[in-house]
Amino acid sequence: MPDADDLADRLQAGDLSMYELESHADPATATAARREYLRRATGTSLEAVGAFTVDPAAAESNVENMVGAIQIPMGVAGPLSIRGSAAAGEYHLPLATTEGALVASINRGCSALDEAGGVTARVTKNGMTRAPVFQVHDVAEGQAVAEWVRDNEDRLARAAATTTDHGELQWVRPYVVGDSVFVRFSYDTKDAMGMNMATIATGAAADLIEDETTAELVSLSGNLCTDKKPAAINAVEGRGRSVTADARIPREVIADRFDTTPEAIAAVNTRKNLTGSAKAGSLGFNAHVANVVAGMFLATGQDPAQVVEGANAITTVEARRDELYASVSLASLELGTVGGGTGLPTQSDGLDLLGLAGGGDPPGSNADALAEVVAAAALAGELSLLAALASRHLASAHEDLGR
Repeated sequence: MPDADDLADRLQAGDLSMYELESHADPATATAARREYLRRATGTSLEAVGAFTVDPAAAESNVENMVGAIQIPMGVAGPLSIRGSAAAGEYHLPLATTEGALVASINRGCSALDEAGGVTARVTKNGMTRAPVFQVHDVAEGQAVAEWVRDNEDRLARAAATTTDHGELQWVRPYVVGDSVFVRFSYDTKDAMGMNMATIATGAAADLIEDETTAELVSLSGNLCTDKKPAAINAVEGRGRSVTADARIPREVIADRFDTTPEAIAAVNTRKNLTGSAKAGSLGFNAHVANVVAGMFLATGQDPAQVVEGANAITTVEARRDELYASVSLASLELGTVGGGTGLPTQSDGLDLLGLAGGGDPPGSNADALAEVVAAAALAGELSLLAALASRHLASAHEDLGR
């Protein structure tokens, strides 16, 4: 069996390509060989990248041409008391980030919310989508294809079911745009985020559409899904989990914890998150939900590119006589507790910290609980930042904790 230096020699000579190394050595040796080749080619040792605990064999389904792993500091906020349909109890929140002051800010929000009695959270909708696009001759043919899709949803569901024991087709919606027909499929993927599951199942259903109609598949993804891009359809119809969280915080807690008032926080939310976002044409009417989604996604093995959809959220705040009402609604939170990066060691630790690693009983309950925890954490982050802005403490906090 060749060692890393031997393989690096062959890479340097052009006898092998990086992606071929696992055919000639075990994954750990192949990983070391790539680092050695890059050291010779660029003069960069990648010493820190090469110091990792991830088993290269276990990571083969997560990354290609592996050279090591990066490390992102992980902090913890909370505990935060959550009353959800799936999440129930006190949760310590794992957050991986390089932004100083972020974990402290979320922790401050958690403290206030816990003193106020905690957060209520609910998953209101669940469905991972994939939308292929087909070509037809004209709009008349497109309408005929759309009608066939609507009339044959049961057949499409059976075709999709041949590819998976876990995913379940929930609905199918066709859209005709000139000589293009988009068909948006939605699946219950249980505890998996389910993007690959939905793609494979939709491939089988698309074959049936081609066999039974005049439509010709152009692309298995037609961007009406919509994955990893800001999109109004996700804000309206949802994708992954649609989840909302709210809390009522007594006036005295606002004064004691944040040195401000419900009215001041509500004014910041209205002018910043609502009016300012509308003027900007934003799809996210919130202060920094992406910060919390990104931190928890990295800590629990989610696809970080789907923070784009996760930040598609609306924060509402109302000053009441004796309290502040605050909520955050995330329309398209795409996550899971099985599959993807959730099985990697450090990410699995993050899920273990929440008590949500692996599949739930009933199936889907762990992913529902994770969605409710993320929404509750986002509410803590929103409350803390809005209060910092209302009390004009934002700049000083960053000066103290992370410029």
